[in-house]
Amino acid sequence: MSDWIDRDGYRANVGIILMNQSGGLFWAGRAGRAGWQFPQGGIYEFESPEQAMYRELEEEIGLVEQDVELVGSTRPWLRYRLPKRFVRNTVPLCIGQKQIWFLLRLVGEESALRMDATETPEFDRWRWIDYWEPVREVVFFKRVVYARALDQLKGLAFPENPPARPRWVGSKMRPYQHRRRNRPRRSKKDG
Repeated sequence: MSDWIDRDGYRANVGIILMNQSGGLFWAGRAGRAGWQFPQGGIYEFESPEQAMYRELEEEIGLVEQDVELVGSTRPWLRYRLPKRFVRNTVPLCIGQKQIWFLLRLVGEESALRMDATETPEFDRWRWIDYWEPVREVVFFKRVVYARALDQLKGLAFPENPPARPRWVGSKMRPYQHRRRNRPRRSKKDG
């Protein structure tokens, strides 16, 4: 099976936001790299987003459906573009990801979390993190999609008292725009 890429060049993908009973979010460190992110992965052809989410949950962090409660998901697709330097010359060309984000609550034991469920683990460390902190810590080109997903899911995560969007997240966050390097910037006196 292969992931599917739509006619606009976006790869179908699921994102997983796992919350513990205290409201902390599962934050995973990329294996052998400095970066941190939520678990995510591609949707195979003829696979539903929910099926892909449970497959990725088990592959990336060792949890199965019985370990979690499905709280909700985002709608519609949330998209982000890859910076040009990360776009691989493939057929079909993939310029970014379109994602459905799932909010899960851990109902099983924390000891069930495993980073070594596959031969090539995606992550090698993890921790619990405050609700909005992933927007600050994730790689720059994913920040807008993380903010949108968290914004859509905050009422489901905390029905009694959703966390306010911090000022540093910004209400006017724009998707990553590629800027040409070595292009001189115009100063005010240049007109």
